[in-house]
Amino acid sequence: MPARPAPRTRTVPPPLGGLSAVVTGGSRGLGLLLADELLRRGCAVTVAARDEPELKRAADLLRHRRPGAAVRTAVCDVREREAVVRLFDEAATVHGGVDVVIASAGIIQVAPAEDVGAAGFEDAMDTVFHGALHTALEALPHLRRSPAGGRLALIGSVGGLLAVPHLLPYSCAKSAVAALAEGLYGEAARDGVSVTAVHPGLMRTGSHLHAVFGGDRRKEFAWFSALAGTPLVSMDARRAADRIVTAVQRRRVRIVLTPAARAADKVHGLAPVLTARLSRAVGTLLPSAQGEPDLRTGADVEPTPPHGWGEKVRALGSALNDRAAHAYNERRRPAQG
Repeated sequence: MPARPAPRTRTVPPPLGGLSAVVTGGSRGLGLLLADELLRRGCAVTVAARDEPELKRAADLLRHRRPGAAVRTAVCDVREREAVVRLFDEAATVHGGVDVVIASAGIIQVAPAEDVGAAGFEDAMDTVFHGALHTALEALPHLRRSPAGGRLALIGSVGGLLAVPHLLPYSCAKSAVAALAEGLYGEAARDGVSVTAVHPGLMRTGSHLHAVFGGDRRKEFAWFSALAGTPLVSMDARRAADRIVTAVQRRRVRIVLTPAARAADKVHGLAPVLTARLSRAVGTLLPSAQGEPDLRTGADVEPTPPHGWGEKVRALGSALNDRAAHAYNERRRPAQG
């Protein structure tokens, strides 16, 4: 009888313990959970965001959850390259270098394109794409010097793999992030730096409260918050953070999260015309443009308490997402006086 082939052995990636990590957009939502997961695995973590009070709350949450963990904060607007330079120089000085970087900063605008306006597209590109670009370019010199071999992850989205109606500024900016991650993967490999493109689908992070809504704001908020909180469509954000950090640890090239996102990615790749027609059908079901580019955050749009059957159904669908908002620092806190 022919000899049986030897069983395959899976290479275990080296642990992240003792490495220095930087997470941008780390004060709330997915970024906060990524920072927490890196701390759990033994990293010293610098959490960066532009809102100082929000950063302080995030640090308190992380230290409460991980007593004794090495966590520091840095106020940084990733739209400003000089601020990103300072971020990495200070993190490298404090921790003796930078080994892992996750670029997670971003914004979401939910409205028809004409209600967002050109300024909304520019804002999305500035925060999402230029923020990722500044982070990547300033991180790479530090990551090249990492004795462990640097790891860089750019958080894209399934919305960057196919255009989503009423999320067009977000889709355009995230598609640019996807191209950046793919291109840097090819260029950085010679220096021992891995680049991971991360494309999550909907996650229950509570981000619907910080997203901005235009056009028929109540209706836009209703569909987005309900869909983002539906278990069969969206993913538990803590599980997503675990999957993402594992992918970074294993130096994965690309990861697409949630079954719905993976299916959408495959269908778009195999049948782009069909995908466009499905997108058109979805677009006809969404609220019409109002012609007024007045964007407001979900926290300002959210009806409290919900009134009418429509709002009550929305609140039921968004219940898990609302719970996540409290847990992941998405809810505004009243000023202390």
